[in-house]
Amino acid sequence: MNFRAVALTLWDVIKKTETTQAKVKLATKPRPIQKKYDAIVEKMKETYGFKIRKWRSSMSGCAWELKDKQGNIYRMLESPYPKGPMSCAIFLHEVGHHAIGFNTYKPRCLEEYYAWEWSLSAMKANDLNVTANVLKRRDNALQYAVAKALRRGLKRVPIELEPFIPPQFRIAS
Repeated sequence: MNFRAVALTLWDVIKKTETTQAKVKLATKPRPIQKKYDAIVEKMKETYGFKIRKWRSSMSGCAWELKDKQGNIYRMLESPYPKGPMSCAIFLHEVGHHAIGFNTYKPRCLEEYYAWEWSLSAMKANDLNVTANVLKRRDNALQYAVAKALRRGLKRVPIELEPFIPPQFRIAS
Protein backbone atom coordinates (compact mmCIF):
# COMPACT_ATOMS: atom_id res chain seq x y z
CA MET A 1 0.00 0.00 0.00
CA ASN A 2 1.13 3.47 -0.76
CA PHE A 3 0.25 6.15 1.72
CA ARG A 4 0.64 9.74 0.86
CA ALA A 5 1.23 12.17 3.67
CA VAL A 6 -1.09 15.13 3.40
CA ALA A 7 -0.48 18.12 5.58
CA LEU A 8 -3.79 19.76 6.36
CA THR A 9 -4.09 22.87 8.39
CA LEU A 10 -7.06 23.75 10.55
CA TRP A 11 -8.08 26.27 7.87
CA ASP A 12 -8.24 23.48 5.26
CA VAL A 13 -10.62 21.49 7.47
CA ILE A 14 -12.81 24.52 8.20
CA LYS A 15 -13.00 25.46 4.52
CA LYS A 16 -13.97 21.90 3.59
CA THR A 17 -16.70 21.86 6.27
CA GLU A 18 -18.10 25.21 5.07
CA THR A 19 -18.22 23.91 1.48
CA THR A 20 -20.03 20.75 2.59
CA GLN A 21 -22.54 22.78 4.62
CA ALA A 22 -23.20 25.10 1.68
CA LYS A 23 -23.95 22.08 -0.56
CA VAL A 24 -26.37 20.68 2.04
CA LYS A 25 -28.21 24.03 2.28
CA LEU A 26 -28.58 24.17 -1.49
CA ALA A 27 -29.87 20.59 -1.62
CA THR A 28 -32.62 21.10 0.98
CA LYS A 29 -35.22 23.57 -0.21
CA PRO A 30 -37.75 24.69 2.39
CA ARG A 31 -41.11 23.01 1.88
CA PRO A 32 -44.19 25.27 1.90
CA ILE A 33 -45.93 23.00 4.46
CA GLN A 34 -43.13 23.69 6.96
CA LYS A 35 -44.43 27.25 7.48
CA LYS A 36 -47.75 25.73 8.49
CA TYR A 37 -46.07 23.36 10.97
CA ASP A 38 -44.01 26.25 12.40
CA ALA A 39 -47.16 28.35 12.85
CA ILE A 40 -48.92 25.47 14.65
CA VAL A 41 -46.03 25.14 17.10
CA GLU A 42 -46.22 28.85 17.95
CA LYS A 43 -50.03 28.84 18.16
CA MET A 44 -50.04 25.84 20.53
CA LYS A 45 -47.34 27.31 22.76
CA GLU A 46 -49.29 30.57 23.05
CA THR A 47 -52.65 28.89 23.58
CA TYR A 48 -51.63 26.27 26.17
CA GLY A 49 -48.69 28.01 27.82
CA PHE A 50 -46.14 25.21 27.77
CA LYS A 51 -42.41 25.33 27.20
CA ILE A 52 -40.45 22.95 25.02
CA ARG A 53 -37.86 21.28 27.19
CA LYS A 54 -36.30 19.51 24.23
CA TRP A 55 -37.03 18.66 20.61
CA ARG A 56 -36.52 14.91 20.32
CA SER A 57 -34.86 13.23 17.36
CA SER A 58 -37.00 10.12 17.95
CA MET A 59 -40.71 9.76 17.27
CA SER A 60 -41.67 9.84 20.93
CA GLY A 61 -42.90 12.48 23.31
CA CYS A 62 -43.75 13.39 26.86
CA ALA A 63 -45.84 16.10 28.50
CA TRP A 64 -45.92 17.04 32.17
CA GLU A 65 -46.58 19.78 34.69
CA LEU A 66 -44.38 20.98 37.54
CA LYS A 67 -45.61 22.86 40.60
CA ASP A 68 -43.33 25.00 42.72
CA LYS A 69 -43.78 25.70 46.45
CA GLN A 70 -45.88 28.79 45.71
CA GLY A 71 -48.30 26.73 43.61
CA ASN A 72 -47.18 28.07 40.22
CA ILE A 73 -47.63 25.53 37.44
CA TYR A 74 -45.04 25.09 34.71
CA ARG A 75 -46.15 23.12 31.66
CA MET A 76 -43.45 21.20 29.81
CA LEU A 77 -43.27 19.16 26.64
CA GLU A 78 -40.82 17.05 24.65
CA SER A 79 -41.57 15.73 21.19
CA PRO A 80 -40.17 15.66 17.67
CA TYR A 81 -40.39 19.00 15.85
CA PRO A 82 -43.30 18.83 13.37
CA LYS A 83 -41.89 18.23 9.87
CA GLY A 84 -44.47 15.80 8.55
CA PRO A 85 -47.79 14.17 9.50
CA MET A 86 -46.30 11.69 12.00
CA SER A 87 -44.10 14.12 13.94
CA CYS A 88 -46.94 16.65 13.92
CA ALA A 89 -49.41 14.07 15.27
CA ILE A 90 -47.00 13.15 18.07
CA PHE A 91 -46.39 16.82 18.91
CA LEU A 92 -50.14 17.54 18.96
CA HIS A 93 -50.77 14.40 21.05
CA GLU A 94 -48.43 15.79 23.72
CA VAL A 95 -50.11 19.22 23.45
CA GLY A 96 -53.40 17.33 23.85
CA HIS A 97 -52.38 16.26 27.35
CA HIS A 98 -52.11 19.95 28.31
CA ALA A 99 -55.30 20.85 26.42
CA ILE A 100 -57.52 18.21 28.05
CA GLY A 101 -55.80 18.48 31.43
CA PHE A 102 -53.82 15.94 33.37
CA ASN A 103 -55.80 13.54 35.58
CA THR A 104 -59.06 14.59 33.91
CA TYR A 105 -59.69 11.03 32.72
CA LYS A 106 -59.19 7.82 34.64
CA PRO A 107 -57.71 5.31 34.00
CA ARG A 108 -54.52 6.66 32.41
CA CYS A 109 -55.13 4.74 29.17
CA LEU A 110 -58.35 6.75 28.73
CA GLU A 111 -56.33 9.97 29.00
CA GLU A 112 -54.12 8.63 26.20
CA TYR A 113 -57.20 7.97 24.10
CA TYR A 114 -58.50 11.53 24.51
CA ALA A 115 -55.05 13.03 23.87
CA TRP A 116 -54.94 11.12 20.57
CA GLU A 117 -58.48 12.21 19.69
CA TRP A 118 -57.51 15.81 20.44
CA SER A 119 -54.40 15.47 18.27
CA LEU A 120 -56.30 14.12 15.26
CA SER A 121 -59.00 16.79 15.63
CA ALA A 122 -56.34 19.50 15.77
CA MET A 123 -54.72 18.13 12.63
CA LYS A 124 -58.04 18.19 10.79
CA ALA A 125 -58.89 21.68 12.10
CA ASN A 126 -55.55 22.93 10.77
CA ASP A 127 -56.11 21.20 7.41
CA LEU A 128 -53.26 18.73 7.91
CA ASN A 129 -53.16 15.28 6.39
CA VAL A 130 -54.02 12.47 8.83
CA THR A 131 -52.29 9.58 7.09
CA ALA A 132 -52.89 5.85 7.45
CA ASN A 133 -49.53 5.62 9.25
CA VAL A 134 -50.65 8.23 11.80
CA LEU A 135 -53.83 6.22 12.48
CA LYS A 136 -51.77 3.02 12.78
CA ARG A 137 -49.46 4.77 15.27
CA ARG A 138 -52.49 5.87 17.30
CA ASP A 139 -53.95 2.36 17.26
CA ASN A 140 -50.65 0.77 18.32
CA ALA A 141 -50.15 3.33 21.10
CA LEU A 142 -53.65 2.77 22.48
CA GLN A 143 -53.34 -1.00 22.24
CA TYR A 144 -50.09 -0.75 24.21
CA ALA A 145 -51.71 1.54 26.83
CA VAL A 146 -54.66 -0.82 27.30
CA ALA A 147 -52.40 -3.88 27.57
CA LYS A 148 -50.27 -2.10 30.17
CA ALA A 149 -53.35 -1.16 32.19
CA LEU A 150 -54.67 -4.73 32.05
CA ARG A 151 -51.30 -6.16 33.11
CA ARG A 152 -51.39 -3.77 36.07
CA GLY A 153 -54.82 -4.97 37.12
CA LEU A 154 -57.40 -2.83 35.31
CA LYS A 155 -60.76 -4.49 36.02
CA ARG A 156 -62.95 -2.80 33.42
CA VAL A 157 -61.86 -1.39 30.07
CA PRO A 158 -63.69 1.87 29.23
CA ILE A 159 -66.04 1.49 26.29
CA GLU A 160 -63.99 3.95 24.17
CA LEU A 161 -61.00 1.63 24.45
CA GLU A 162 -62.71 -1.71 23.68
CA PRO A 163 -61.55 -1.65 20.03
CA PHE A 164 -57.95 -1.44 21.30
CA ILE A 165 -58.00 -4.49 23.60
CA PRO A 166 -55.03 -6.64 22.49
CA PRO A 167 -55.90 -10.15 21.22
CA GLN A 168 -54.20 -11.89 24.18
CA PHE A 169 -56.65 -10.16 26.56
CA ARG A 170 -59.83 -10.80 24.57
CA ILE A 171 -62.30 -13.30 25.97
CA ALA A 172 -63.42 -15.89 23.42
CA SER A 173 -67.16 -15.87 22.98
